[in-house]
Amino acid sequence: MTRSILLAASALTLSACAVGPAYHSPEPAAPSQAPFLEAGKSPAFTGDQPPGEWWSLFGDPTLDALVQQALAANTDLRVAAANLAQARAVLKESQAGRLPTTSVGASGAYARQSGATTGIGPVEGESYDVGLDVGYQVDLFGRVESAIRASRADADAVQAAFDLTRITVAAETTRAYADVCSYNRQLAVAQETLRIQEQTFDLTRRLFEGGRATRLDTGQAGALLEQTRATLPTLKAQRSAALYRLAVLTGKPPAEAPEVALQCQVPPELDRPIPVGDGATLLARRPDIRRAERELAAAAARVNVATADLYPSISIGGSIGSTATSLSGIGDSDNFRFSIGPLISWSFPNIAVARARLRQAEAGADAALATFDGTWLSALQETESALANYAGELDRLAALRRAADEAGEAARIARLRYRAGRENFQVVLDAERSLAEVQAAIAQSEQQRSTYLVALFLALGGGWQDGAAVLSE
Repeated sequence: MTRSILLAASALTLSACAVGPAYHSPEPAAPSQAPFLEAGKSPAFTGDQPPGEWWSLFGDPTLDALVQQALAANTDLRVAAANLAQARAVLKESQAGRLPTTSVGASGAYARQSGATTGIGPVEGESYDVGLDVGYQVDLFGRVESAIRASRADADAVQAAFDLTRITVAAETTRAYADVCSYNRQLAVAQETLRIQEQTFDLTRRLFEGGRATRLDTGQAGALLEQTRATLPTLKAQRSAALYRLAVLTGKPPAEAPEVALQCQVPPELDRPIPVGDGATLLARRPDIRRAERELAAAAARVNVATADLYPSISIGGSIGSTATSLSGIGDSDNFRFSIGPLISWSFPNIAVARARLRQAEAGADAALATFDGTWLSALQETESALANYAGELDRLAALRRAADEAGEAARIARLRYRAGRENFQVVLDAERSLAEVQAAIAQSEQQRSTYLVALFLALGGGWQDGAAVLSE
């Protein structure tokens, strides 16, 4: 009899199969563009794949060190790492569902049993029991395996979220460093403009003292000078804010902000075309797309779990032990007991509850699919926009630099003609105001170029593919 039970249980185990639809990743069917539309419009881009540590393209050791500090100590990354460890622990718990459950118990009692129970009159005395119980759930309909697949996909999704946090931290650290450099550049431009305007003011004052200029001229020159001077405190405050942001990104308080960043006087720029890859590789490279696909896989696996709940639950149990009326009798062979057999349960009266849960799971899978589609569409849109923004800013910066050359020459000629008495001061004032504005615009455009460049690498996915592989069983 025991042999028959074991053979039947083995047959059930071998015939186990998952119920519900099979999952197929929608990634291969997602439309992609190769190359990107905007990449073919500018020589600033190439179709090569972007490197993982893209910030190393700048060739700035200070930036490299700051990014490494951020990746090692950033608090958001520490949270993401803890979430990943938790997800992996949940996966281990799900995988433990494949193993038998065991329990060891021992009890002792002094009791009186009713005569109606024993049939021989009341019985009173001691009873002792010790035993080992073993249970194993036969995964006939794939419920355990589907739950494991869901947990594994959840862990993969959390890994992708970790990768996304990692590239975001690297990008924000680069952006904060670039902002410090940019504000140093804007301060230098403002101070140079201030120096030129001080010379003009001194010239106007000397001419006024010599009777060749009016008080209006000196007043206008002084007002322009002070307007430029007024920009310095704001730029210094913005630089400090960027420096404090950089400190927090690297896991330090503002008081320990990296002063080495203040040595940077020019925002990072590339002297080569930017490798951007294409739309097809973007789907595999971006962690948010990977996360959306894994969340879809988890939702699909939960549909299978809910489907399995529509079918009976089958488990095999066994127990061995000893029951005696005294402690000394626990080891006697006459007191030995055992049992083995299958247990079949089916919540047939509550099948409506199981069907409702199945509909919930199916709706969740539909939402996850829509989220995946929206994620890759947004990824393509973000990347195309980032390419357009960066290329547009490069053109704008080139035009501003040409304008600065013209404005500088115009201001030089205006000062010479004014000194010679052949031009009124208003012409000088307008020329210097125009020069100051275009030089400030150049410095701001250089900052914007750096911002767009960081946004572009972030849109490209940063190259982090550490979590692309499915977690091992």
